[in-house]
Amino acid sequence: MATEVKLPELGENITAGDVVKVLVSVGDSVDVDQPLLELETDKASFDVPSTVAGTVKDIKVKEGGQAEVGKVIMLIEESSNGAASEESASDAQDASTDADEKDGADAKDEKDGKDGKDGSGGTSAAASKEETAKSEEPVKAESAAPSADRSETASSAPIKAVPGPSDGTPVPAAPSVRMFARELGVDITEVRGSGAGGRISDADVKAHAKSIIQRGGGGTAAVGPVRPKLPDFSAFGEIEVEEMSKVRRRTAEQMEVSWSIPVVTQNDRADVTHLEELRKAWAKRAEKAGTKLTVTAIALKIAAAALKKFPQFNASIDMERNRIIYKKYFHLGVAVDTDRGLLVPVIRDVDKKNILEISAELQELAGKARDKKIMPDEMQGASFTITNLGGIGGTSFTPIVNSPEVAILGMSRGTIEPVWKDGEFQPRMMLPLSLTYDHRIIDGADAARFLRWIAEAMEEPLLMALEG
Repeated sequence: MATEVKLPELGENITAGDVVKVLVSVGDSVDVDQPLLELETDKASFDVPSTVAGTVKDIKVKEGGQAEVGKVIMLIEESSNGAASEESASDAQDASTDADEKDGADAKDEKDGKDGKDGSGGTSAAASKEETAKSEEPVKAESAAPSADRSETASSAPIKAVPGPSDGTPVPAAPSVRMFARELGVDITEVRGSGAGGRISDADVKAHAKSIIQRGGGGTAAVGPVRPKLPDFSAFGEIEVEEMSKVRRRTAEQMEVSWSIPVVTQNDRADVTHLEELRKAWAKRAEKAGTKLTVTAIALKIAAAALKKFPQFNASIDMERNRIIYKKYFHLGVAVDTDRGLLVPVIRDVDKKNILEISAELQELAGKARDKKIMPDEMQGASFTITNLGGIGGTSFTPIVNSPEVAILGMSRGTIEPVWKDGEFQPRMMLPLSLTYDHRIIDGADAARFLRWIAEAMEEPLLMALEG
């Protein structure tokens, strides 16, 4: 009898994904954990592995179509050794792509010195929908309503819109949609939901915002950016049009939201000469532990210590209720450059891990991001982000805050420069640092102190033990 292979849970508020490629055919023999599909959501692209070993009897999804969480994607006739693999199949039932590929580190991680080498670039935006439940009010009916992907209405047949409730009853919208509405200045109770039972999606929020603009205002708050109408570029010459992937579309949407935040960028430089000597001296021990000791891993540990000392940088701002949400956890995102765009894996509880543990986890997650094996829930919950362009170059830049975070640390390429020290010029390794912060919650003086603390911790690592 054929076994039904179903699409596992993909992450909070994700109910389906686009089938980019079917990796097997009817009649093919497959093993446990062998990739069956390449799936794309608005957060990431990744492979869906098989939970059983056997022969493919039927494929229930098609390339270019959608696969829904909990629905059957394939029928597989288990082979004679299926019983032997039953235990591993059970372990893989949640289909999270476990870290059996810890060798997925980027070549940029392996260069000595000067920079973080994690191949990260720019701020993330792919990112991650944050753990918005931390900053949301309790929603009693949330668990009863079906979860909604941000693109749910774009890929389904139009459904008659249902007016949003105005009598104080719970609004049928996911926490991420509520957050999106607040970021655009839209009253969620005024939005008409087009989903089942009046369920509100991001598309509904955007449509409501657009209607406010077309009416010349009249909404309860200011609305996000107005996109100018583009000319017909084909009138000027040959063009090529390419549809955005879900990852790229989500990145663009998140950048529009983040760009509405009043931000300032503070720049500084750290003398990492001593840190580089220590890093190289301990590199072999890191290699014996199966990882690479990078500046980015060290910076993550230092940043977690800095966030404890300066809690306003580990917070979110709720303008709707005029309050600040301070986070007691220290989950840090790291922007990773992939062939599909920027992804931001999240290292959780950085404050509780040593640098070698952080380095190993960063290497594993960066590899999974590039190999299309990272799951959406591995890119959620960050309270602060680091982006390292050192492996590519540059002297400074202005990273964009990944809302609802309030700050992001950028690192550029370190260079050896003559520095006046102890009465003479000495060659020193100087690392440029760029901190962009939300000026609504963080003052310039606090930003300067925060960045200087990070720089001094890089210059004198003992400071982290003394004050971190």
